[in-house]
Amino acid sequence: MPVEFLGIAATNDGSETTARSGAAFDKDYTLRLARAHEDHGWDRVLFAYGSGSPDPAPAAAYIASRLDHLRILLAHRPNVSYPTYAAKTFATLDQISDGRLTVHFITGGNDHEQGREGDTLTKDERYARTREYIRIVKKIWTTHEPFDHEGEHYRFHDFVSDVFPVQQPRPNVSFGGSSPAAYAAGGAEADVYCLWGEPLAKTAEQIEAVKAAAKAAGRTDVPRIQVAFRPIIAPTEELAWEKAHRTVGAIKQRRQAGLVRHQRNGVLEAAAPQNTGSQRLIAIAEAGERYDRALWTPTAAATGGAGNSNALVGTPETVAQALLDYYDLGVDILSARGYDLLGDAVDFGRHVIPLVREEVAKREAEREAEREAERDAAHPAHDPHQTLAAARG
Repeated sequence: MPVEFLGIAATNDGSETTARSGAAFDKDYTLRLARAHEDHGWDRVLFAYGSGSPDPAPAAAYIASRLDHLRILLAHRPNVSYPTYAAKTFATLDQISDGRLTVHFITGGNDHEQGREGDTLTKDERYARTREYIRIVKKIWTTHEPFDHEGEHYRFHDFVSDVFPVQQPRPNVSFGGSSPAAYAAGGAEADVYCLWGEPLAKTAEQIEAVKAAAKAAGRTDVPRIQVAFRPIIAPTEELAWEKAHRTVGAIKQRRQAGLVRHQRNGVLEAAAPQNTGSQRLIAIAEAGERYDRALWTPTAAATGGAGNSNALVGTPETVAQALLDYYDLGVDILSARGYDLLGDAVDFGRHVIPLVREEVAKREAEREAEREAERDAAHPAHDPHQTLAAARG
């Protein structure tokens, strides 16, 4: 199977290690970062969603109208708009991008963050709403006759859209999470299932959980798997590890200087996360710092398991081999985001992506040769001399 690379489409230059230098939406930086991805071998970029962040949909439209090939993964929370409105927005964006859109639906794992925009549902209720929402959006994308909907969370009548996606039958749907409820929802509805980077054994367990959920939902196919990491690369292993420790130091310094914290047993600590994915990252970090070939957990520990935060540390060759280990598990979308967003996007694109693509091409060629040999063994060609002899006999 082919391999794809997903980067980040940040709207400013801030990260966990560096304060942003300008406004939350820096138009010039947004375009420069996206163009760096397009020019250095990346397939798509993620426009993330935050309650107070710039709206990702018009930011994505801005990029799509100025770049020719880079594809878009647009994050969307169902609580912020009605599905009829969202489906039209997505279809319009797919038109603007000439069919380069995938939509990533976020259920929301933090009650406080959801509540900032008026979402008061429980986590289980949010998952039920997300499944209903995705089904409605898919139907709007593919239905040319007016229809009614009477569901648990949404009701409307006689609706039909006048704008449809370029992609047929529809754009892909992306989904993520590490809880049983997430596996059930994504296994049923997602074309792409997204995971945060964990040790190989735990990632394999999650892939099997997604496959089982897809089967339980009656699907004959399974979602493609995406896994996300924070790469920290340098020309030598020693320099890479020095860079990794500097990175963690910068993360801790920024958190101590500005993030809200609470006391536990008299010690200032980050608030415990509510979502299963972050809880898993913290537990993995507590169990050990290094796993497999290059996975390093102190970056996740320093952020309190916030989002995509486990690092891959080493030379480009080491990090490429680590990514190939995940490819061998069945992961074919590799998400990577450095701490220097622009510089790391360029370096990763120049030095890591070509190595992975080259090795994947070799492995695919070897597998095709093996399949061809198996076909030949099952259906041997007739010997023309034997055929002629039989005819003369």
